[in-house]
Amino acid sequence: MFREMRRKRQELSREETAAILHRGTNGVLALAGDEGYPYAVPVSYVYDGTYIYVHGAKAGHKIDAVAREEKASFCVVDQDQIVPEQDTTYFRSAIVFGRMQVVEDEGEKRTAIEKLSKKYSPEHTEERRNKAIGKDWKPLCILRLTIEHMTGKEAIELVRARQAEKA
Repeated sequence: MFREMRRKRQELSREETAAILHRGTNGVLALAGDEGYPYAVPVSYVYDGTYIYVHGAKAGHKIDAVAREEKASFCVVDQDQIVPEQDTTYFRSAIVFGRMQVVEDEGEKRTAIEKLSKKYSPEHTEERRNKAIGKDWKPLCILRLTIEHMTGKEAIELVRARQAEKA
């Protein structure tokens, strides 16, 4: 159902791809937008090893797009180093395909926003976190991306560098 990567030598393992998703601080969520136009929006997110969670308002372009079509893709760029003298970029990225849904269960919603809060404000106390979550709870919407396929890829130069280190 999903395409195989054409440049197999550059494909990252599932573990390396998951590490990119854990490290990343923002990604681009791509949905089927209005009038058939793709809608790609940068978002803060958390990957918990199973799902990707995104937060937002209960109304807007994202919610409308998800209601229309649950299929989505999500991309995180882990490295993007321009190397002008080689006319290339040393990149590393992950792409996920799956189905996006609004989280309706209050317990899952609470767990997801706590994971997001801990990721972006790890220094906050539990009391401060609970206060912030409580303040924004009513208008809060959590979206869950159920992963069906994920791939990671890096520049061939990074592949060669790793191989050289092993030799």
